[in-house]
Amino acid sequence: MKNLVTRTLTGLVYVVLLAGSTIYSPVTAFFFFGIVAAATLFEFGTVMNNHAGASMPRAINALAGFILVAAVWLFCIGSISASRMIALWALLLLYIMVSELYRHSQDSIRNWSLALASQLYVAMPFALLPLLSISRDEMAGKMVYTWIYPLALFVFLWVNDTFAYLSGLTLHKFFPWKLFPSVSPKKTWVGSTGGCLFTLLTSVAIWHVQPGTLSLWQWLGFAAIVVVSGTFGDLVESHMKRQLNIKDSSHILPGHGGLLDRFDSSLLAIPSVTIYFLLL
Repeated sequence: MKNLVTRTLTGLVYVVLLAGSTIYSPVTAFFFFGIVAAATLFEFGTVMNNHAGASMPRAINALAGFILVAAVWLFCIGSISASRMIALWALLLLYIMVSELYRHSQDSIRNWSLALASQLYVAMPFALLPLLSISRDEMAGKMVYTWIYPLALFVFLWVNDTFAYLSGLTLHKFFPWKLFPSVSPKKTWVGSTGGCLFTLLTSVAIWHVQPGTLSLWQWLGFAAIVVVSGTFGDLVESHMKRQLNIKDSSHILPGHGGLLDRFDSSLLAIPSVTIYFLLL
């Protein structure tokens, strides 16, 4: 019961911060996701340094991720500073590579590979979020911020996770087939199906309360892509933890583990949904 209360309170704070910053303004959204990206990169570096024999420069790598997020947000609002931020991001990556010459690391290739991979795996998804929320109104000649799409993405992930768990808990005795037992023994097909159905229903509800955004079929496609890519995102992080023989990426979020554990689904869902929106 104590763990349930802790988990619930932590989850509530997380939801309030994410939803509040996303809805309030693009500035608060940028700072929230930029800080989350940097903190998650730092956590990724800590995990790799402690369990994968690496010696990544965690602070510089985290700063580079924050800069990348800032660069894309600035680009989306039409700021001329975006190109300077991209240049600074590239400079930090070059620094990471050159610094290995002076750190006398025993495995520089591993450090380079993990640093660059973490920029792709962690920083890029958070950097892509403004592509879902910022667009140009040609009639008014200004940029428009639409918070419903990034927030809906996370709502879909939460609904899918919650109802996949509940569906699996209540129906696994009747439908015991495992989804991916070698990576996540507790995930079942019936749980994933239940999570998918409730997520699709949630997309229909959002379509009703947000007329004039996407069509019903576009909302359903949005939700379906989140379900599939979010599930794979969860499995990818679980596979990584199995490779490293750890249970949680950290204990920064009481009852939830680490930031990688909390945002694992979104790390594949955000790029997938971005591609979907660009193809609409």
